[in-house]
Amino acid sequence: MARTRRQPLAVPELIARKREGNRLSDQDIQALIAGFMDGSVADYQMSALAMAICFQGMDFDETVAMTLAMRDSGTVLNLDALDAPKVDKHSTGGVGDKVSICLAPIVATCGVAVPMMSGRGLGHTGGTLDKLEAIPGFRVDLSVREFRTQLRKIGCALIGQTGDLAPADRRLYALRDVTGTVESIPLITSSILSKKLAEGIDALVLDVKVGRGAFMKTEPDARELARSLVRVGTLAGKRVSALLTDMNSPIGYTIGNALETSEALEILHGEGPDDLRHLTYELAVEMLRAAGIAQTKAQARRRIELAVSNGDALEKMRQIVGAQGGDPAVVDTPDRLALGRRRSTIRATKAGYVTELDPLELGYASMGLGAGRSRPEDAVDWGAGIRLHVKRGDQVREGDPLATLYASRSALLEPAGDRATSAIRVAKRRPTPRDRIIATIRR
Repeated sequence: MARTRRQPLAVPELIARKREGNRLSDQDIQALIAGFMDGSVADYQMSALAMAICFQGMDFDETVAMTLAMRDSGTVLNLDALDAPKVDKHSTGGVGDKVSICLAPIVATCGVAVPMMSGRGLGHTGGTLDKLEAIPGFRVDLSVREFRTQLRKIGCALIGQTGDLAPADRRLYALRDVTGTVESIPLITSSILSKKLAEGIDALVLDVKVGRGAFMKTEPDARELARSLVRVGTLAGKRVSALLTDMNSPIGYTIGNALETSEALEILHGEGPDDLRHLTYELAVEMLRAAGIAQTKAQARRRIELAVSNGDALEKMRQIVGAQGGDPAVVDTPDRLALGRRRSTIRATKAGYVTELDPLELGYASMGLGAGRSRPEDAVDWGAGIRLHVKRGDQVREGDPLATLYASRSALLEPAGDRATSAIRVAKRRPTPRDRIIATIRR
């Protein structure tokens, strides 16, 4: 006797099932995402489902199904024609996080294809695309064809998400953003991974940040997200690992687009801040190991250091910038990038040690100078931002400069300066040092 095919559940019944804490099948989830894209599932129904997921969660199998359904809602790139292993990196966002700009050319120099798709800044955290666009002429809107061609010729492309990749995620995130359902680990996981898996990568390395300036404020929450990303990505057939990194102070000395791009380029010159170099190299090590280019951390580290010291990573960045319409001369002279002409300096009001550089407040201060946006459609001022003159633990005397603010209008300096001043704290005792790298999470 032929088996009767089960009729699909009505959308309200699926929502109610998740609301009551029951799991959805792969077929249910696929039908929901397909219906969301063709209009048979209304926005208000998908918002209700997101709220139910927020309260009840999803198990790993459900999250994999959601990830793959959103990945398959648009184009899934096939990069099999590339001989090199294909590895990307994703950061959950932090203040002063310019790592991608120096990381990508270093890893590409070592024989890995790096199809890096990044985002724009929103709120107190900056975006890689905004930083890259501070380079005159630099294009982040490459077509899929241009993207593939550049990967084949250069081994790296730094672009924004195209409209064809994981469109269901873009639509669902817009609903989550206005319905208070952003903070759901299964939904965050499927949002990040659906876009990355659509790139056609073999492996992914994640930088999951935790602390005052991160989306995840506590280490247990950040670990849970990292484990979810690694587990779901692995179940989806990719090699995935994550670094858990501290975001209780800005990375490097700069916050703002041109400032951060310039500082990232310094790393390729063998210069730049120690903490930025340390984080970049640790992520590069993980990418080389994920690619199978190096078997041990020591082997990977030697290749990375050689790529920088012999100038090959710098040359790779020149090629990337030139191919994407930017001015390659900026790579050799990062200080060519234009900064805000209106400036003011914050100075220490007492002697002691810098005990805190609050990344959240400094991020919002930079945003107030014009370096960030509160809505996706807002414009940014590439030359605005903050250059710190101190790091946590530094000793200062009364009157020493703590930070310089850059803006295009003088009226922006005072309110941002007040906020930045409150973010930098000086006390008598030197604080206990903290490492940027908290843990590495693999399968």
